[in-house]
Amino acid sequence: MIELGISSFGETTPIEKTGEVLSHDKRIRNLIEEIELSDKVGLDIYAIGEHHRSDFAVSAPEIVLAAGAVNTKNIKLSSATTNISSNDPVRVFQNFATIDAISNGRAEIMLGRGSFTEAFPLFGYKLENYEELFNEKLDMMLELKKNEIINWKGNFTQSIDGRGVYPRPVQEDFPIWVATGGHVESSLRIAQKGLPIVYAIIGGNPLAFKQLIDIYKKFGVENGHSPEKLKVAAHSWGFVWDNTEEAIEKYFHPTKILTDQIATERPHWRGLSKEHYLQSVGPDGAMFVGSPEHVADKLIEMIENLGLDRFMLHLPIGSMPHEEVLKSIELYGTKVAPIVKDYFNKKK
Repeated sequence: MIELGISSFGETTPIEKTGEVLSHDKRIRNLIEEIELSDKVGLDIYAIGEHHRSDFAVSAPEIVLAAGAVNTKNIKLSSATTNISSNDPVRVFQNFATIDAISNGRAEIMLGRGSFTEAFPLFGYKLENYEELFNEKLDMMLELKKNEIINWKGNFTQSIDGRGVYPRPVQEDFPIWVATGGHVESSLRIAQKGLPIVYAIIGGNPLAFKQLIDIYKKFGVENGHSPEKLKVAAHSWGFVWDNTEEAIEKYFHPTKILTDQIATERPHWRGLSKEHYLQSVGPDGAMFVGSPEHVADKLIEMIENLGLDRFMLHLPIGSMPHEEVLKSIELYGTKVAPIVKDYFNKKK
């Protein structure tokens, strides 16, 4: 069964027409309402990213997810991602085990390196240890999941001599996913450990990821892992509205604002032109923007060709009026999701 959900970074960029920039506290409260609506309309997962900068409101996704757990019943709650390189794995595990308790077994962790680097100096880590920090802390997370009593010799982490880590998760096989932007080496390392993978598909033709996904699955099986464990998810930017033309027009400004800001910080990024944007929302682009039928058809093609188990629509990327975000979530859950799920149910 394909799972459909939403990912968000809690963006706080200027809103078109009004120029309003939501305060971080207001955006966080809005996120909780968005989680609750996502559960109400039947979506499967809501995932929130961790950032440490002014244009995103959430630095502690665990707390927002815990608040979202209180008034929801079914939706899974995940980070997107937890930047494990600059976090203490023990504290991360405890925090998400606590969410698992509050939600009665609906928490997940999505680990990543983080595409921004502000957290490294903020928490006293060196960028020169980028790979070593991630690899060691990922291994520590897996040890924490496996054993209640931890014996661990750390290099970039603390050493632990026979101490228990509590609370334990409600779920016996607590879900830990690993996110990547699409590097072959990362896919191979994740496959070797038999962990489910999440691809950030935000540019180019999504179907280009097919070869990489095939490599991940093949290498995972060769390393002794069952195909059932090698789950694949993706998240892409998108927006659902009543009709495609209006959706494309509404989504351009917030996407351009955030993309242009990042382009000033990263030499390999370009500002978003209208021409490039229209290519991205077109048939071969990585954005899923349009009417429910349009988005559903495009999703079905990608999910089927890539063999995805889960898809998360990143909604929005850049600030939009809260009422429009809520309406888009409702359309995604009540219109898009049934079309997509009915298609794959009939193929079983």
